[in-house]
Amino acid sequence: MNLEHVAINVQEPAKMAQWFAEHLGMRIVVAQATSPYMHFLADDKGSMIEIYNNPAAPMPDYANMNPFNLHLAFTSPDIEADRTRLVAAGATTVTDITVTPAGDKLLFLRDPWSVPFQFVQRVKPLV
Repeated sequence: MNLEHVAINVQEPAKMAQWFAEHLGMRIVVAQATSPYMHFLADDKGSMIEIYNNPAAPMPDYANMNPFNLHLAFTSPDIEADRTRLVAAGATTVTDITVTPAGDKLLFLRDPWSVPFQFVQRVKPLV
């Protein structure tokens, strides 16, 4: 089996999908114009995120959610430059850049809808 996608319920899926496409290098592969407004976004390797708005479920309180409980992680070749670029595009910084004992750099931010995401700059890719 292979993981197809990870899904998250958000307030404004169309706007969020556009932001992810513009600023995080994702491409929109499905954009549904009717409820639940499913948008599937893929990276260049085929990993996908589904964002949608389903009022049948309570909206998570992303702004108060600890990013250690839920986050989307993106690789970054230059974590400092990406932080500057994304903050200028409306993201907010959650943590300072940390460095693991292996030398990997990690950074938590929130997108304009408060969903936590992480940049990872690894010394050696995991796969």
